[in-house]
Amino acid sequence: MEQYNVTGMSCAACQARVEKAVSAVPGVDSCAVSLLTNSMGVEGNADAAAIIKAVENAGYGASLKADGSAGASASVPNYDNELADTETPKIRNRLIASVILLIPLMYVSMGHMLWDWPLPGFLDGNHIAMGLYEMLLTIGIMVINQKFFVSGFKGLIHGAPNMDTLVALGATASFGYSVFALFAMTSAMVAGDMDKVMDYMMEFYFESAATILTLITVGKLLESISKGRTTDALKDLMKLAAKTAVVLKDGVETEVPIEQVKIGDRFVVKPGDNIPVDGIVVDGSSAVNESALTGESIPVDKSVGDSVSAATSNESGYMVCEATRVGKDTTLSQIIQMVSDAAATKAPIAKIADKVSGVFVPTVIVIAIITFIVWMLVGQPVGYALARAISVLVISCPCALGLATPVAIMVGNGMGAKNGIMFKTAVSLEETGKVQIVALDKTGTITKGEPKVVGIFEAEDVDDVDLLRVAFAVENKSEHPLAKAIVENGLENGMEPAEVTDFKVLSGNGITAILDGEEVYGGNLELIKQHANVGTEIVELADRLAEKGETPLFFAKNGKYLGIISVADVIKEDSPEAIAHLKNLGIHVVMLTGDNEKTAAAIAAEAGVDEVVAGVKPDGKEEVIRALQQYGKVAMVGDGINDAPALTRADMGIAIGAGTDVAIDAADVVLMKSRLSDVAAAIRLSRATLRNIHENLFWAFFYNVIGIPLAAGAYIHAFGWTLNPMFGAAAMSLSSFCVVTNALRLNLFKMHDHTRDKALKNSLGHEKLLVNSQHSKAGEIKEDKSTMEITVNGMMCAHCEAHVKEALEKINGVDEATANHEANLVTLKTSADVAEADLKAAVESAGYEFVGIK
Repeated sequence: MEQYNVTGMSCAACQARVEKAVSAVPGVDSCAVSLLTNSMGVEGNADAAAIIKAVENAGYGASLKADGSAGASASVPNYDNELADTETPKIRNRLIASVILLIPLMYVSMGHMLWDWPLPGFLDGNHIAMGLYEMLLTIGIMVINQKFFVSGFKGLIHGAPNMDTLVALGATASFGYSVFALFAMTSAMVAGDMDKVMDYMMEFYFESAATILTLITVGKLLESISKGRTTDALKDLMKLAAKTAVVLKDGVETEVPIEQVKIGDRFVVKPGDNIPVDGIVVDGSSAVNESALTGESIPVDKSVGDSVSAATSNESGYMVCEATRVGKDTTLSQIIQMVSDAAATKAPIAKIADKVSGVFVPTVIVIAIITFIVWMLVGQPVGYALARAISVLVISCPCALGLATPVAIMVGNGMGAKNGIMFKTAVSLEETGKVQIVALDKTGTITKGEPKVVGIFEAEDVDDVDLLRVAFAVENKSEHPLAKAIVENGLENGMEPAEVTDFKVLSGNGITAILDGEEVYGGNLELIKQHANVGTEIVELADRLAEKGETPLFFAKNGKYLGIISVADVIKEDSPEAIAHLKNLGIHVVMLTGDNEKTAAAIAAEAGVDEVVAGVKPDGKEEVIRALQQYGKVAMVGDGINDAPALTRADMGIAIGAGTDVAIDAADVVLMKSRLSDVAAAIRLSRATLRNIHENLFWAFFYNVIGIPLAAGAYIHAFGWTLNPMFGAAAMSLSSFCVVTNALRLNLFKMHDHTRDKALKNSLGHEKLLVNSQHSKAGEIKEDKSTMEITVNGMMCAHCEAHVKEALEKINGVDEATANHEANLVTLKTSADVAEADLKAAVESAGYEFVGIK
């Protein structure tokens, strides 16, 4: 994703205009514009110059965000100016200057006219002088706030009116009519008609124009300050980036700028120092505080061979580390990029505001014109009708609509980042809270992923040392976690692994190799049965081990059974509690494992999951996820390379942060702490953010629905309510401030507090979902396709048949749909159970009537 800075936007209408212009550029796949951060994320292969030109043609400015400067530092992110608040000081200065001119203006126009405050001698009794005085001060305020007029009329000229257009039109109308009244009053005075002079004096709206601009500026200042606070989490992360590092060269410690550190360089970290780049400890040991990245306050012990990350803090010892990731490749930079990307993307719910924003401002202008005409037709004076029209213009608030979603997304994403929960996009933050099923990979997610040898059961005529020697030799070549347990046990017993040849991995079953010229096998019972004679007493022993949650690994050599080495993976301390919290949220929890059913059942019982799918081969997890998706939205939680396809297939992929880069890249959410309890926390935070967005959108819509008729005078006859344009401007200013402030309440949300957990209305409960499914073996879907027929009314032609076919074939489990409009019949070929509700929804969404299954 390429990110751009966008200038000149003032409201959601501007945002929609820029998005529309850039989306039309050839090569742009998607575009998301953020009013909050004045940024734009673009995906595709379009030329940057073409994108910038499209933005400029739309009446705005754009520039490509730079990662750094030229030369050696090009790969080092430049955080000095990132998210720097340059607008707030400018707005504050404009406001101060406006208030300085507004006070003497209001003293004359309101203080003297309403409360008979004394006037200076040059104004006392001189009506023309008073009018000129008010006009000049108003012109000064208009010049100070010329940004509204430049942006507003530029948008109008480009056919894309925005919030500034409403303000500019309101202020211009007030000022223009007041100038007319001033000249008319002068003519009346020349003619000696003092009655008309006083009438025209009452038609001055100079103070309204000036006050509108000043109050809108007040709102802009409050909004700017509040918006700045929404990015505090990202700013805090950026401040953690080190500026220098102490590099060790030829035994000499030299402090150098961070951009000069290269991969392979050795750097020194002393007690109290922040670690400058990612690396591996090569000398020394210490306790490292990683709370900046993970939110975990307890320091982690680091020694030779352990990895360290940039921005973490060395608490005690002296360490020498070797740089493995520098610049924008460090963990800190990737986290910052994830948070930044999430701000540059758009949540699905934002489309509601986008659709409204596209027509909002033109609609308001039309309503204002109609308001003016209607009040003139019913016999009201021009000044009265104009006041109502101006009120409509200045009370309408497209800003609140435009900010409702992005401010909540930014604050929610920042809260997640502070607590080690990284949402990659705005979509993932919104959708995580909607999941109904969570599928958990067992190893490394529910369990520690560090299995240990807990028992050795050799055959009658085999020595336990010989069994371990064979197992150690063959498993030494394997990357499987269970193999590592045997290797560690061999090393602990002081053994050296014997050389093997022709090593092969038998996917999902085990391994084979040649040792001392003889063929050896290691793996599950099914594999060993194919190459050796295994008695019933051995099978019974394996069953007993499995019932205790241990995994029996069988070994054989040259057709002879050697024995069993039992390995067990310990459940993480927080797994049962974390799974209980998920269930309290109404989530159906499924455990996926390659273990046999008995071993899996023992672990599942200890962990407390709703359902277990055992014997899943590495390539079968994705199929299980596909089957679960028939019942609702599925989140997959995993940490290994073999989890990547399932993470991608799931509606929401959640990667444990200590896992592989492949799993993290494939996921939508990354849990930096590697704690299962953060899955429930991520769901809580997502739901809280979505609630906040709904609140913001409600108030934004409700405000405009109530405020615009009030400003137009619709309630005058019923309740006697009317609205001065100045109060309309104040209300407009406060609406955006309230929306942003409401979003900031998310900072108070306690995402680890489970006391208020409750299930969603569409929760699936905790009965088994796959008990009646077409799984012939866990993780493998039957290839046999069943046929069903459904009755559909409303199909009139082949075109209708194609519509129905397309809609139905989108359903998981429906492989083929054949529609017959003459018989009102659709024949389905399915490879999995399909819910009738899904069929009905698909048919009705295509615009036809679902009668039922035949």
